[in-house]
Amino acid sequence: MENNVLPIKDTNVLKNVQDTLLNNFKVGRRNYTIFQVGKATLLRISDVMRLKYDDVFDDSGNVKANAFIHDKKTGKPNTLYLRPVSKDLVTYREWFENKGYPKQWLFPSDRNPNRHITEKQFYKVMAKAGDLLGIGYLGTHTMRKTGAYRVYVQSNYNIGLVMKLLNHSTEAMTLEYLGLEQASRENILDTIDFG
Repeated sequence: MENNVLPIKDTNVLKNVQDTLLNNFKVGRRNYTIFQVGKATLLRISDVMRLKYDDVFDDSGNVKANAFIHDKKTGKPNTLYLRPVSKDLVTYREWFENKGYPKQWLFPSDRNPNRHITEKQFYKVMAKAGDLLGIGYLGTHTMRKTGAYRVYVQSNYNIGLVMKLLNHSTEAMTLEYLGLEQASRENILDTIDFG
C-alpha cells in the first residue's frame, strides 16, 4: 500500500503538510492531531489509532504527562511522553467535545464514532495531502519517520536515543528506517579516490 515513505526533513514542507491536514478535510483537527501525536510519540500508526481517550486525558480533561500502552506489533510496554504535544491535545479535546464524540477512542471514525479511524482511512488522508501538495512520499509511517528524524537531528545525531524511542535493536536498522544508511554510504564513497 505504501511505497517509499520518507521522513519530512524540510521544515517548510512539514508546515505545509500540517496546514493541509488541518484545513483541507472535514475532520481536519482530528487528522492534524493524529499526525502531531504520531510525530511526537514516534508510535506506529496502529498504536496511534488504538489510543483511547482516557489513555491521554485524566478525569478532569487534563493531558496526562505520560500514556502507558503496549505496542501492537511487538507487545512491548511503551511509555509515551505527551508534553511535546500537550497544546495540540488541549485544542483537540475542545474540538472533540464540541463534536459530541463518545469518550472512548481518542481518534474516532467520523462515520462511526464508536470505532476508531482505521489505518487504511488515515493512509487515504495522507495520500490526499500528498496529492494536494505534489509530494509522493507521504504515507502512514511519515509521522513516525519525521518525528524520529527530527529527534535524531535536534539531539545532535543521538542514534541511541532514536533507537530506543523506535524500539529498534540495531543502529543500522534505525539509520535505514530514517533513510540515512544509503546517504551515509554514498557520502563516504564520494570521499574515496578510486584512482
